[in-house]
Amino acid sequence: MVGRVAVAAGQLVAVSVIVFALTAALPGDTAEVVLGQQATPEQVAALRAQLGLDRPVLLRFADWVGGVLTGDPGRSLVTGVPVADELAGRLASTASVAGLALLVIVPVALAAGVTAGRRPGSVTDRVITAVATAGQAIPEFASGLVLVAVFAVTLGWLPATAGGGSFTGPAVLVLPVVVLALNQVGRLARQIRIGVVETERAEYVVHLRRLGMGERTLLLRHVLPGALPPTVQQLARVVDGLLGGVVVVEALFALPGVGAGFVEAVQGRDLPLVQGYALLFATTTVVVNLLADLVSDRLAPHREALR
Repeated sequence: MVGRVAVAAGQLVAVSVIVFALTAALPGDTAEVVLGQQATPEQVAALRAQLGLDRPVLLRFADWVGGVLTGDPGRSLVTGVPVADELAGRLASTASVAGLALLVIVPVALAAGVTAGRRPGSVTDRVITAVATAGQAIPEFASGLVLVAVFAVTLGWLPATAGGGSFTGPAVLVLPVVVLALNQVGRLARQIRIGVVETERAEYVVHLRRLGMGERTLLLRHVLPGALPPTVQQLARVVDGLLGGVVVVEALFALPGVGAGFVEAVQGRDLPLVQGYALLFATTTVVVNLLADLVSDRLAPHREALR
């Protein structure tokens, strides 16, 4: 446990260093973006000094690290709003979209994976596997554009974006949630299928079926528990995929979440804000994968005992 936490902390440090270095290496900086191309060199230099951008990169990074450790990740160089407030203001939108997508992904993937896994090689299995693979292969921006063209432009059933119009409330989340789910549900369904197939072929399951145990009881008490450890690991990777997909989806549907905020921060060369978003993404990924490891470890002895 201690070793895993240490590795997780090291990953967060590495992500922070890499993101800071890459953002600092981008052409231009906040002063040039804010003032525009018409600004004189004197005006740019004055704003750089005001924002502290004329200080050495390592010193700025050290100050940012010190602020994070004391609970103050700094302020946006563009708006002056505290980074923590900026993240909190956008987190609710992202959490709603990603949370609803997970509520769709898990039951759909479970039903599809179990159905395909219990009938390996059948027409049902091949159809489910083909659909899952196709959904996984289609990028979010491509499926999003198609769904907008069909359900927003042609049929007019749903809003194309969250940027206004006659649609309000939950309707604006339908297409973003569907786009995220389409790309990720196949990953989880395929892993569940593999786990079910492997567990179904285990000797103890074959023996229990010969003894006359009902299929429902066999599935709930033995097959699903045996397939859970790798499924939990795959679920963590699905969450990672949602974090990447939400950047595309929020930009496509004009949702005011952390993904859109991250893109805006990069475009504005707003380094404290970019670091804040990167740290949020990295922390979420590390924590989710750490929890998945712990849950898998708890489930693995049970799985071996069943065998």
